[in-house]
Amino acid sequence: MAESTTEEILVRVEGRLGHITLHRPRQINALTPNMVIAVRAALAQWRADEQVQVVLIDGAGERGLCAGADIRMLHQGLLDAAVDPLDFLRVEYRMNSELAHYAKPVVAVMAGLTLGGGVGISAHCSVRIVTETSQVGMPETAIGLAPDVGGLYLLSRAPGELGTHAALTGARFGPADAIAAGLADHYFPAAGLARLTEQLRTGVVPEFGDAPTSDELFASRTWIDRCYTGGDVETMMAALLASPEPAARAAAAMLGKMSPTALKVTLQATRRAASMTLDEVLDQDLRVASRFLRHPDLAEGIRAQVIDKDRRPRWQPAELAEVSAAQVDAFFDPLP
Repeated sequence: MAESTTEEILVRVEGRLGHITLHRPRQINALTPNMVIAVRAALAQWRADEQVQVVLIDGAGERGLCAGADIRMLHQGLLDAAVDPLDFLRVEYRMNSELAHYAKPVVAVMAGLTLGGGVGISAHCSVRIVTETSQVGMPETAIGLAPDVGGLYLLSRAPGELGTHAALTGARFGPADAIAAGLADHYFPAAGLARLTEQLRTGVVPEFGDAPTSDELFASRTWIDRCYTGGDVETMMAALLASPEPAARAAAAMLGKMSPTALKVTLQATRRAASMTLDEVLDQDLRVASRFLRHPDLAEGIRAQVIDKDRRPRWQPAELAEVSAAQVDAFFDPLP
């Protein structure tokens, strides 16, 4: 067994399996630059290694595969450039693309929380597994950012307007909903994951059983499809507030807490992503993210949600009506 271990990631070859374990369980395996670099290095090494027939990505601990990028690290980078956030995102997006285009099967176990960057390191893989503990989502609008890591490529292709709802509100998909929405492929009980890993060491991806019955989110398709049509966030908010379903009104209340700029940019990015390839979406993600890194809402959103945890962000501007179409369009301009 060839093995490479750091405090943050475990990379080894077990039989015919190249095994990558994200190894920051106390931080729900939040991604750092060194972790992304290590994943890319392993993929590059195994690409021509005939011994490695299958790649597995999983996470240490019981809480989840990955809660996303290390938000505290990004916040520090916004303040003093100790880590350049744009450099990190650029390398992360390259990893997302490499996973999607990898010539060998890449099995991702999306157990527990799989959010933001966790979706990027798993949901573009060729074999995506959820368990009974899986909660999959893109919560970026809550911190003044738009969903990135190619997540909108997937959400824009979800049935009806399910992906629009999830992109704007950060709603999480349970295991059945994640499969139905196209973010995952197979269900596998968490108790059997050790046995699955043992099978993968032979270089063969096994057959998987049927998914569980649909979760709550997919069952809400009727009001979701009705309320999230079109390309105007204000119209969607009005439709949600006027809906007789309590869940729709709860969604409106959730949107009211999000960054107005992030909501409008996210909606336009979602609509654009529907006709793009994954790599085109990742290119769009880089353009959009580079503008959010200079926008006050991102630092303020991270402060309110992660640093001070007062849950009272002061968005600039504070109202949807104050975010102009020209301001939204500027997020999509080509990079210099």
